[in-house]
Amino acid sequence: MDRGTFIEHEGRPAVRFQRTYAHPVDRLWAAITETEDLAHWFPSKVVLEGRIGGTVAFSHDPNIEDDHGTVLAYDPPRKLAYTWGGDELHFELAPTADGCALTLINVLEARDGAARNAAGWAVCLAELDKHVAGGVAEGPHSDSAEPWQPLYDAYVAAGMPSGAPIPGK
Repeated sequence: MDRGTFIEHEGRPAVRFQRTYAHPVDRLWAAITETEDLAHWFPSKVVLEGRIGGTVAFSHDPNIEDDHGTVLAYDPPRKLAYTWGGDELHFELAPTADGCALTLINVLEARDGAARNAAGWAVCLAELDKHVAGGVAEGPHSDSAEPWQPLYDAYVAAGMPSGAPIPGK
């Protein structure tokens, strides 16, 4: 499983994840845009206004305050990007011979957030993997989710930029 890599995205620090799924692009598009699907894997409740300039409402995350973002790109069912705090999330979907490929790029407000956010997205994407496979996915804050701390420790040990505050610590 791809645990994520540290990259520069348009001159800014970012973490990138790539996954392939044996599902059509439309299934993954629903998973990244529909509130009901997002509830199974995203760290916050998300209500997305599907248009460039639209609002993205984030709520019910136990680690951060409720917030709003702005849709930066909206090209169904291939591309979605929006702001979240000082970060940006970029999702790209591409058909493959067996289904589709998902690329998630989290453009970071600060370089030292890389290991923290990469560990968080690894947990979230493991829940997404379960959800689209038809399994039980109770979300990244659930007891059944992959533990965050060992992932974080592995990213730090591998030299990914770290040092950002850890919510709840």
